[in-house]
Formats: sequence, C-alpha cells, structure tokens
Amino acid sequence: MNGGPSGFTNAPVTRAFIITSALFTIFFGIQGRFSTLGLSYQDIFGKLRLWKLIISIFSFSSTPELMFGLYLLYYFRVFERQIGSNKYSVFIVFSILTSLLLEVLAVALLKDPTANLVTPGPYGLIFASFLPFFFDIPVSTRFRVFSFLFSDKSFIYLAGLQLLLSSWKRSILPGMCGILAGSLYRLNVFYIRKAKFPEMISSFFSRILLPSMGSPRAPSSARNVVGNLPSYPARQMERNYPAPMQAAVEPTEDSITTLVSMGFDRNSARQALVQARNDVNVATNILLEAQSH
Repeated sequence: MNGGPSGFTNAPVTRAFIITSALFTIFFGIQGRFSTLGLSYQDIFGKLRLWKLIISIFSFSSTPELMFGLYLLYYFRVFERQIGSNKYSVFIVFSILTSLLLEVLAVALLKDPTANLVTPGPYGLIFASFLPFFFDIPVSTRFRVFSFLFSDKSFIYLAGLQLLLSSWKRSILPGMCGILAGSLYRLNVFYIRKAKFPEMISSFFSRILLPSMGSPRAPSSARNVVGNLPSYPARQMERNYPAPMQAAVEPTEDSITTLVSMGFDRNSARQALVQARNDVNVATNILLEAQSH
C-alpha cells in the first residue's frame, strides 16, 4: 500500500503545505531557534506572542519530527485525491483551527507559566488525518514478523506513534487535540464535510499557487483522477457517458492503478470502474460505500 501515484499528482494543496512547513522549519533551524518555539501559558496569556500560534501551525521543532511529519503529510495526500483539493483545504483549515483552539484551552487549564506545553508543528492536521486513514483505507495485505501480525498500514501507524512520542508530553497534547479535531470532522459537526470554499477563492489560489489544478493539457485518464474532476450538470454527464444499454467501458490501466494505490483490491477497483464507466470519482464513492456496509 502507498499514497498513490508518485509525486504530488492531483495533490497541489498537500504540496504547498509540505513546502511551507519545510521552509519554516529550515528557517528557524538555521537561526538555531528551535528551543524558542512551542506554546506556553506565558506566550498566549502573558506576553501575547500570538505569532507563535502561526509558527506552531507549520514549523517542527527538530529534524526527526520534520522527517516523520513530512512523510505522513506526503502519504496522506491520498485524501486530497479522494475528496478533491477544495474539500481537502476545508479539512486542513478545520483540523488546524480546531486543534489549535483545543491546545489553547488545554494550556489555559494547566496554567504552567514556565513550561512550553505544546511542541510546534502541524500535529493537528497529521493526527486528524489518522481518522480517515483508520476508517476509510482498507488493509490489503497482512504478514507476520516474529509471531506478530502486521498489515500494510502498520508502518504508517508506527510513524505516527514515533511522532506522537517525539517530545513526550509536549507532542502528545497536540496529537490528542488533532485526533479530537479529526473526530469532529468525521462526525460532520456543523455539516463541515459538505463545506467548500467559494469558487472565486479556489480559482484564485489554483491560478496563483496551484497551477497544476485543472490543467487543460492533461490526458483524459489523468483528468479523471479523484479530486481533479469538476462537477458536471446532469445533461452534460449524459453527453459524456454512453447509455447503460451500450457495451461496458473497459477501465483504463491508469484508473485501476489509481484506485489500487489508494488501498483498494484490484478486482474490486476494476468492477467499480466498470460500474462507474471509468469515472474514478464515482468508482471511489462506490468502493467507500461498499466498505461502510
């Protein structure tokens, strides 16, 4: 199991976030200011260093945390491909803001004026992503090592555990806040899972920061990848796809590979693509709905 096709194909938001996080971490690392990062009661309620709230969203506090964190963010790009860049951006904003609010509340309750209680980094987003990883990504293979049973998802869990315990209490707190934020998103609080950014905003950022979104030169098989296909009216859908009475469309190898890379069984992926007439978006929904039953 892997995160999908190599690189950031159909995952421009993930790419932008990873680059930003890496640049912030490198900048503070070069200046030797890792020790000054983190959130404390004094920073938030005493000296009002609100800039630390922004820094805590992106910058990790050590090189090992950066490596594990960016690896997990890179893997979780599969969710952007599943739900699309617009909805994934909503997921990012909701996870970060909710976990940050929970962290501030925890710092306020603990009221320790001297200790940095929260380590910096996008822990909220990373650990919120473990909720859809646990519920929506199926296990495709299982194996044993010294009588211990593992699956192809085990390494992701081990990487998350390493990151969670990297700074002990300082990293456990934001990790737990991220899991709570992911739970609220999954519970569809305030119907957040249906929320999308206005088309004007998404178009602006796709032109300025994410030029790979909606590229007109992409082949038809690439345009059908999850998260890269715009919403079509019903009549246009009828024009694009033949009537059910016609012969079944043979799924392309690229479409099958895309679904298999998300963790689905190859035969199931092929059957879903046949049913969806080679529409990867529709096929993904079919497979996810089948898992929920």
